[in-house]
Amino acid sequence: MKAKPRSLLAIESLDSRQILDILALARRMNPARPRTTLRGRRIALLFYENSTRTRTSFEIAAKSLGASTVVIHATTASIEKGESLKDTGRTLQSIVDAIVMRHPSSGAPMLLSRLIEIPIINAGDGMHAHPSQGLLDAFTILNHKKSLKGLKIVTIGDIFHSRVARSDAHLFSKLGARVVFCGPDVLLPNTATELAPGVEIVRDMETALKGADVVMMLRVQQERLQGMQINVDEYIRRYQLTASRLKLAKKDAIVMHPGPMIRGMEMTDEVADCKQSVVLEQVLNGVKVRMAILQTILGGRR
Repeated sequence: MKAKPRSLLAIESLDSRQILDILALARRMNPARPRTTLRGRRIALLFYENSTRTRTSFEIAAKSLGASTVVIHATTASIEKGESLKDTGRTLQSIVDAIVMRHPSSGAPMLLSRLIEIPIINAGDGMHAHPSQGLLDAFTILNHKKSLKGLKIVTIGDIFHSRVARSDAHLFSKLGARVVFCGPDVLLPNTATELAPGVEIVRDMETALKGADVVMMLRVQQERLQGMQINVDEYIRRYQLTASRLKLAKKDAIVMHPGPMIRGMEMTDEVADCKQSVVLEQVLNGVKVRMAILQTILGGRR
């Protein structure tokens, strides 16, 4: 097992034991019963992209552990005046203990981690990674399944642009799941090896869904379909999750979506609100998992 991670930049840097330790710690977390384990710590939420849910989730998680937070939006910071990422990071390093960072450029959190000494937690960078989402997705699955080993997890939608899909694929594969990606050619990478080891690509939705234990739907931005070989109506006809298509999966399959979900696009209202849907549960689990991440990274650090 590796030592406790200094930062959380991507799932690839964690081994299976570290992942399971974070998930086990998350099970002991309860935002309704605050802890004081990070009292006196200061955490900067540095967001170059808007993300109300992820930012709020990290903020509640930090405060539930006794830490204080400062929210920094790129639109209001001196970044607009030309301040570099390096300058921003070094300034924050002198006043906070860790940075939770979202950035539109892939690799930006990793770059910053090489320039400063305090921990960096990646809250999403470009099309690269979203490790905390991957962890909370695994946590949610384990609320309903005994183990990820041997599960067939099918992800459908805009795979090419999805940092969530990439983080999920690495994590699920490390824990022994069979990962299947499905979507139109224009929204899929050229080969599965561009995603994570062992990932399968299946282009027909009905084929992909057969025997699935977990169905993860991804958001498809309609503007990305403009000018492509598939339009919105065609996408809905071929890739929307309907009640009849869900029956191709196992009877106890769960339906997930990292959000924001577009009802009537990725899935019907009937599926979004059915008993197999755990979409709301994913949101609620976000705080617990992010509490565990912060505790793992900052616990014992001074």
